[in-house]
Amino acid sequence: MTMAAKENLYLPYTSNEIEPIDTSGGYGVRPGLYNLRGATALPGGIVNFTVISQGASAVDLVLFRPGGRTPYARLPFPDTYRVGSVWSMMVFGLDISTFEYAYQVDGPYDPKAGLLFDRKNYLLDPYARAVTGQSIWGRRNDQFYKARVVQNDFDWKDEKRPDIPVEDLIIYEAHVRGFTRDPSSGVKERGTYLGMMRKIPYLKELGVNAVELMPIFEFDENRDERTYNGQRLLNYWGYNTVSFFTPNTSYAYNRENNHEGDELRMLIRELNRNGIEVILDVVFNHTAEGNEKGPSFCFKGFDNNIYYMLTPDGYYYNFSGCGNTMNCNHPFVQEMILECLRYWVIDYHVSGFRFDLASILGRDNHGRPLSDPPLLRLLAEDPVLSHVKLIAEAWDAGGLYQVGSFSHLKHWAEWNGRYRDDMRDYLKGNLDMTGVAVSRITGSTDLYNPDVRGFGASVNFLNCHDGFTLYDMYSYNDKHNEMNGEGNRDGSNDNRSWNCGAEGETDDPAVNALRRKMAANAIAVLMMSRGTPMILAGDEFLNSQQGNNNSYCQDNPISWLNWGDLQKNRDHFAFVKFMIAFRKAHPAIRRHSGGGTYGLPDITVSWPVENEHALAVVYAGPDDAGHDDAVGLAVNVFWEEQDVVLPEMPQGVRWAVAADTTGYYLPDRIEKDGTPYLLESNVLHLAPRSAVVLRTVTAQTE
Repeated sequence: MTMAAKENLYLPYTSNEIEPIDTSGGYGVRPGLYNLRGATALPGGIVNFTVISQGASAVDLVLFRPGGRTPYARLPFPDTYRVGSVWSMMVFGLDISTFEYAYQVDGPYDPKAGLLFDRKNYLLDPYARAVTGQSIWGRRNDQFYKARVVQNDFDWKDEKRPDIPVEDLIIYEAHVRGFTRDPSSGVKERGTYLGMMRKIPYLKELGVNAVELMPIFEFDENRDERTYNGQRLLNYWGYNTVSFFTPNTSYAYNRENNHEGDELRMLIRELNRNGIEVILDVVFNHTAEGNEKGPSFCFKGFDNNIYYMLTPDGYYYNFSGCGNTMNCNHPFVQEMILECLRYWVIDYHVSGFRFDLASILGRDNHGRPLSDPPLLRLLAEDPVLSHVKLIAEAWDAGGLYQVGSFSHLKHWAEWNGRYRDDMRDYLKGNLDMTGVAVSRITGSTDLYNPDVRGFGASVNFLNCHDGFTLYDMYSYNDKHNEMNGEGNRDGSNDNRSWNCGAEGETDDPAVNALRRKMAANAIAVLMMSRGTPMILAGDEFLNSQQGNNNSYCQDNPISWLNWGDLQKNRDHFAFVKFMIAFRKAHPAIRRHSGGGTYGLPDITVSWPVENEHALAVVYAGPDDAGHDDAVGLAVNVFWEEQDVVLPEMPQGVRWAVAADTTGYYLPDRIEKDGTPYLLESNVLHLAPRSAVVLRTVTAQTE
């Protein structure tokens, strides 16, 4: 694209045709581009600055030398540069590499009315594209936040988003820093976007096709820092946003510059080029400004009574559990959220978003649930966002639990917390859960009508960042969060876990063998369930957090992946890899076929009539080539052997075992020398606490 063409993206004329018409702070200025939010570099040394404030009486732009604490220039916006609540000004003669900027906003100060204007405060641009002073992880920034103007001319080369149907995704939830921070990762750029990029061949080998990144919006890991037993406790997870339009600069390997974000773009470009979508975990339910005791560095100083839900006496509603709650259904905030998500789709090529504590998005300004929240509809029907994935964590800290009822709009999917809880109960041996387990495995149709919302509405998971890892789920009965410094009071007490007979690490070979089998059972069931499966990074090689189920503050080996476990538990990795490939190879698992094959219905379910100790689920439908196909899952959660009955197959079609967790995942008898292990009848004998995955073979394929 030529410079002239770039200019026309912003201006109806070229830069050499416009001149300043006023002066402010010693700079030439003129009214800006009111629809262009934030700070944007225009050709010819012009920068356009646009901010929004309904209650402000005056706004000043302040400029700093890089790293400076005292501004070298203050540029008041002329009163005539305000249109409604929008203040916009072009400033001439600026080199974006030589300054950082912030705002000072004047207006009424009346805390009981929710008005906190204070002209002495330096405020971060709510639409900033890069925050300065945050690039070194763990270094305390005692200054206010400032922004940098970025230049986006990134070369995306031949990349395009994979655009995978949501029901065909296998999502991998990962923390950018923790993924490669441990020396065992073997990468040079540990704990960074580039470090994760080095692991793309590994992700391809595993077979996942979507990476859900825990928060990468700029956050301050040092806010609320404390120590326990000499260990620094930081805001490691990042669910405490400072700036919504800015990538976390401390995840970049190279330090701050005017191309901030390019390393994240590199990661996304290479993931997309390798067929792996990127989903961002976004936090619009609260910010790092906290409650009335917290700092005022951005939204509070622009329009506190608009951006946050306030009580009648000016205090903060706390449906987030983090001190404040964003007023998501106010038009100002709606517009910001829409612009933010569009920005990440257009400028960073992400494929979707997972919304933390998403039920807050459906509350009005007093916190009451709305029957048809306008923001949810805007997001689902927005022209830019209409083809990206929207995934809700359908609950909040205020007790609003909406799993299965978050939104009637087809475009929304949900983290299925009911799947996690019910299947954890079932898999550890709760014998009255068989009927519920069948519902969860076959798509949770009691929660999500597949004729209305498809089979992509339910994101199925057993483990995520919040709670036990897969290994810990079968190694601990109780949480062990002592190192968090909160007396082990934090984190969930409702873990639905089982330690298999010993709490924590043990040398007992029988206990360790059972734990590995239970973990394999969980993976088999998850990958054979209708809906979109999600696994937690490290669960594919049995990563442990030493029983900590709330490692939000642990920037250390408790949270970092130990890649040595990949070699130690290579057999489990092979099983997870196999199950992902098996799921991909059999579309009948993932979607309704419109009619079964081999004379079978779409789904067949059976369990012993005399008890509910085991079950079998069979999916039937054509494969990708249009040939008849049927696959099955049989699970015995009982501690004694059980039989299940599979559907009778027509002449020339046999059931074969594809995987069996009792035989140390893939015993030699299965597929030995290319010969499938065939069942002698349609009665399958299940060992105690085991899972078997089945497929059909014909006389031609035996």
